[in-house]
Amino acid sequence: MKRFRYTYIVMAAVTAAIAIIAFSCSGENRSAADGNGPSEDSSSHRFPDTLRVATLYSPSSYFIYRETPMGYDYDLVKRLAEDKKMVLDLHVAPNLNAMVEMLDSGKVDLIAYEVPVTSEYRNHILPCGIESITHQVLVQPKTSDKSKRINDVTQLVGREVYVEANSKYHQRLVNLNNELGGGIEIKPVDRDTMITEELIAMVSEGQIPLTVVDSDIAKINRTYYSDLDITLEISFPQRSSWGVAPSSKWLADSIDAWIRQEQPSKVQAELLKQYFEMSKQQPAYVIDFSKGRMSHLDPLFREYSRSINWDWRLFSAMGFTESRYDSAQVSWAGARGVMQIMPSTARSFGLDGNRIVNNRENIAVAAKIISHLDRQFASLVPNAEERKKFILAAYNSGPAHVLDAIALARKLGYDDKVWFGSVENALMLKSKPEYYNDPVCKYGYFNGRQTYQYVHSVLATYDQARKKVPI
Repeated sequence: MKRFRYTYIVMAAVTAAIAIIAFSCSGENRSAADGNGPSEDSSSHRFPDTLRVATLYSPSSYFIYRETPMGYDYDLVKRLAEDKKMVLDLHVAPNLNAMVEMLDSGKVDLIAYEVPVTSEYRNHILPCGIESITHQVLVQPKTSDKSKRINDVTQLVGREVYVEANSKYHQRLVNLNNELGGGIEIKPVDRDTMITEELIAMVSEGQIPLTVVDSDIAKINRTYYSDLDITLEISFPQRSSWGVAPSSKWLADSIDAWIRQEQPSKVQAELLKQYFEMSKQQPAYVIDFSKGRMSHLDPLFREYSRSINWDWRLFSAMGFTESRYDSAQVSWAGARGVMQIMPSTARSFGLDGNRIVNNRENIAVAAKIISHLDRQFASLVPNAEERKKFILAAYNSGPAHVLDAIALARKLGYDDKVWFGSVENALMLKSKPEYYNDPVCKYGYFNGRQTYQYVHSVLATYDQARKKVPI
């Protein structure tokens, strides 16, 4: 992978809005739809050697996962830079308005984030690239019983709907309630208490009945919670797009022409599927301990656990949680093999090609990763047993976010050397802008819920194995 140069802007509070993305794989964009090709102006320009791009941390646009930069907008603009042989100079802005100011001042050439196409931004941004459309949607439990499913906004009368207080979702419900003549039981939730992503999780878990979010946010979160129904639209459509300065129409035309090409269109469709359709849930399997073993891979976990001085059953519990011992499994992020190792990580340990799915080599590299993490966290968490929890978390999320969580825990007065009830809680806070934009956090947004659950799941499996499988 090419090495890109990243410039990070000091971050303050980020807006709750995230990238708005159309979820058809048609590859249509604004220019393609109206039949306009590149203007004459574009023919007299060429792409610069360095493309300065602004974006925001968000679950769709840009984030770090297992030390790998990811995100729909990031991956697409990275492909643009690669195709045009440009260096990608990425600036992560603190919020949408700051990003627009960066474009106005000439600090960046392109906003790779779906900016709402509204009168507020019309004089500052010329839309380009894929045009996206979103709605606010009702998030409700999925059910086959049509009598229990809300299919029309009139059915919200008499129902409780939880939303972030003073958010656009709150305002939309207030307006809708007025249109219906009242009756919707709107339950505003203080943002300091929880955010939209947490409300979605609470619907899935049955803690609240309903919430309202943008359709792109809903689609991303449905990859974690397949038991949700997000089909009911309750607002007018909102258009959004990448953007350049109005004086750079040639660049807008060039990007439009690029995205209409066959390969970029295929890449865009693949990215939509990766980020908005591929499940991030782990099936609820259980290990059969009846034969006094964990899996057919027991000998390999026994062998390589010696190099890390771990109980092999704990090491094996990681393999079960990662892949259910399935060497053919490929995650939504591209992690592969029994131990779900990212290809870039595998290469850094000398493992490439199809060797990554070889059980022995995959498990051997996982042991090397654990050993590396153990050294990395040794001074921060001196207690070896406690440190294993931090290593499990870092294996799942990448060490960067765990280091952020340690720093955040220290600042908030938590015990930064204890995982349960302390650093794990700080990690969960990294999905909130006021925390991931804190100066002590160096690696931005992260949805810590999956990592939180991962550590608990691995240790629960390990506890069962200790009772049923001899060491």
